[in-house]
Amino acid sequence: MASNNRMISRARSLRASHTDAENKLWWSLRASQILGVKFRRQFPIAPYIVDFCSQKAKLIVEVDGSQHQDAVEYDRRRTKFLEQRGYRVVRVTNIDVLTNLDGVLETIYWLVADRRQMNVSPSP
Repeated sequence: MASNNRMISRARSLRASHTDAENKLWWSLRASQILGVKFRRQFPIAPYIVDFCSQKAKLIVEVDGSQHQDAVEYDRRRTKFLEQRGYRVVRVTNIDVLTNLDGVLETIYWLVADRRQMNVSPSP
């Protein structure tokens, strides 16, 4: 329980100290603006906290700054862990969000559409 409380506290702290790119992307993801799918920001999936997550679409969007160039192995392990739990992880850079938001949103749109299609049951 204490560990869960620490994760929630850390997620809240991250929400309060987001980057400009995360803030810009959040304003386009919030309020179910992409195909009616809800995204949450700084969402805990123990032992990690992901930048943006749609539980319904099982899609995680990570916004990576320059520090991720030094964390390739950590990111690989983290992505593998999340994928084993059924999530699709897409990584975009701060620069992409800040200079090509439309392209980033189009990628997310098509990934959500694809994930939704995968979850549709065939008609009887």
